[in-house]
Amino acid sequence: MKPYQWIVGTLITGVLLGWGLYQLLLPNGRQATVSQPPRGGDFSLTSPSGPFHLKDHRGKVVLIYFGYTFCPDICPTNLALLSQALSEMSQAELARVQGVFISVDPERDTLDKLSSYANYFHRAILGMTGTPEAVARVAAQYGAAYHRVEGESRGGYLVDHSSNTYVVAPDGSLSVTLNHASPPQEILAAVRRLLGPGQPTNPN
Repeated sequence: MKPYQWIVGTLITGVLLGWGLYQLLLPNGRQATVSQPPRGGDFSLTSPSGPFHLKDHRGKVVLIYFGYTFCPDICPTNLALLSQALSEMSQAELARVQGVFISVDPERDTLDKLSSYANYFHRAILGMTGTPEAVARVAAQYGAAYHRVEGESRGGYLVDHSSNTYVVAPDGSLSVTLNHASPPQEILAAVRRLLGPGQPTNPN
């Protein structure tokens, strides 16, 4: 078992025990301050399955999260909560939802690593990255902030980053920004508002 998988498994178990996980982890995580309001918009990055263009996903609700695979706690926490929300959706709902995990650490996060990391949480989450310049442009569009902190881990550095989840409507516009560690019920409600009535919910 890879080290991050052990961390993820532990965090998912904690998430299932309740909202108290947020209160435990937030004081220990370090987040960069968002410096400008998000405006959203189209972008193109590279995923393990090839180029990803947001405009190609019109008709879907897209959930965007910025982070990196070496993140010790903030990313696993948010992705575990997102995974739980996705697991509550019906197959019809999932067909109209795309999770996106954008790495702000393209130096270390290869496409293979992003593929295994994102899929570990949920098959509906697609990992992707790009050149440092491309990632910076997308982060600026969505108001995400991050900066490298040298010499604070065995991997050589950490990346302090904001940890919001950006919910993009089926028409491609940014609908809402969810705060760090938003509970699965809040994520699910935001998605279902955009999907509209008539979507069957998960009977389980």
